[in-house]
Amino acid sequence: MKLYVGNLPWSVDDRALKEMFTSYGDISEAVLIKDKFSGRSKGFGFVTFAKDDDAKKAISEMHEKDIEGRPLTVSEARPMVPRDNSQMRNHSHDEPSEAPMADSSQINNNVEKDEAMDSYEDAKDDAATDEPATEEAVAAEESSENKEN
Repeated sequence: MKLYVGNLPWSVDDRALKEMFTSYGDISEAVLIKDKFSGRSKGFGFVTFAKDDDAKKAISEMHEKDIEGRPLTVSEARPMVPRDNSQMRNHSHDEPSEAPMADSSQINNNVEKDEAMDSYEDAKDDAATDEPATEEAVAAEESSENKEN
């Protein structure tokens, strides 16, 4: 019987995981699950017992047992449930996983340089006609900011 062992302290490695459970019976495998990039523990693992009775005894005695300040979670391992990643399920392994290249004409929205320059000139002319703020306008703006705070 295979057991799930969760909430393991970060100091536990494969050997220590096996040692925690050897007193309950013959263990055929003890595996700590690790991050594939960093190699660090993910905080859980699996212990496989040769006899179901030994595994059941380990569950009853080790579940919620305090190990280095952490209560273990020990239960019978269940099959992994597929995640709801619909994109991943529908994605063929034969397809490249690269993002498509952007079309520069769509990025620029087909705007010609002359049109862009006209817009710039129009904005510049519009800004030139703006009048500076009066003292009354500044005071009104400051009082509305003070009311909000």
